[in-house]
Amino acid sequence: MAQIQPISLRWGIISTGDANNPFRICSSIQRRARNVDDVVHKVAAVGSRSVDKAQQFIDTSLGGDKSIKAYGSYTEVYKDADVDVIYVATPHTYHYENSLDAIKVKKHVLCEKPVTSNRAELQSLLDAAKENGVFFMEAMWTRFQPLSLEFKKISDSGGLGLPISVHADLSGNFNIHNIPKTHRILDPNLGGGALLDLGPYPLVWAIMALYENPANSATKPTITGSILKTPLTGVDCNTSFTLNFNQSKLAAQAVLSCSINTDALDPGVTVRYERGSIKIASPIYVPKSFVVQYLNERGVVVKEEKKFFEYIGRGMHFQADEVARCIRDGKTESALWGHEKSLLEMHIFDEVRRQGGYELPPGVEKVL
Repeated sequence: MAQIQPISLRWGIISTGDANNPFRICSSIQRRARNVDDVVHKVAAVGSRSVDKAQQFIDTSLGGDKSIKAYGSYTEVYKDADVDVIYVATPHTYHYENSLDAIKVKKHVLCEKPVTSNRAELQSLLDAAKENGVFFMEAMWTRFQPLSLEFKKISDSGGLGLPISVHADLSGNFNIHNIPKTHRILDPNLGGGALLDLGPYPLVWAIMALYENPANSATKPTITGSILKTPLTGVDCNTSFTLNFNQSKLAAQAVLSCSINTDALDPGVTVRYERGSIKIASPIYVPKSFVVQYLNERGVVVKEEKKFFEYIGRGMHFQADEVARCIRDGKTESALWGHEKSLLEMHIFDEVRRQGGYELPPGVEKVL
């Protein structure tokens, strides 16, 4: 039997200013020993504000690989014939224009979360992606990790009964009184605050546990949000939002929170079911363990299973593999984290910001 040739996907990396995410995805996908034989990734080009900055990123984060091109603009990366897919890692409020520029020259796009500033921007991008026949996905990397896939199997199997509630939090102490007001977490022009930066992570667990549950039939929740702003810049400092899923087969609630002035909880996610619970260890964006508790009819824990996950890399390569396989198969979106879920995410965030009175500065949102 002839051996199937692996797909080789060539990446263009946009932005190195806050090099955390670009470094993580590059270091993940560049690894060879990942027990994956159908996908090969190659960083082909890096774009920054100058050639020197791009080259510095290549030297410090990519081992000085001489085959990677350094560009002093994003446009040059988009137009490079040796680039198949663009990874957009710019600040939140630039995701729309950077993704759109890539789509217009028919490049596939993996765009960091939050995918855009609002739902209208995202819908505009999806329309453009459809017009140009390219793959587009928000980089909700948590959804593709092995732990999340195992969680889904247990959650949807029915062994614990229907889900009843999700409590999830992602917070981080950014030392906000001692950092510049131009820092991404404080600057409203960059979509600063807890909701857009941290909120996708508690939300993805609610979507996995409740929205995706077969009993929900993909019905959207009702939304209640509350925001406490910091007087430093007016961005949301502490945000909580509640999602009610109330269908004939599912009656469940998600209570989600995020803050930029306190530490994360552990466990970061607790999902309670009719006959048990699942507790996800922190950090909830890349957890490595969870505990399943089974209850008897008196509510007593009669069985407990602990599951641990180890893998090579930083956990971002699973979403990169998904991108490669979708492109190989001619798909324009992922079945696991498709356009519908990103649209739901942005709809929820729009509504929470509306209820909390957090408006981005005029002109920041390119589509309203």
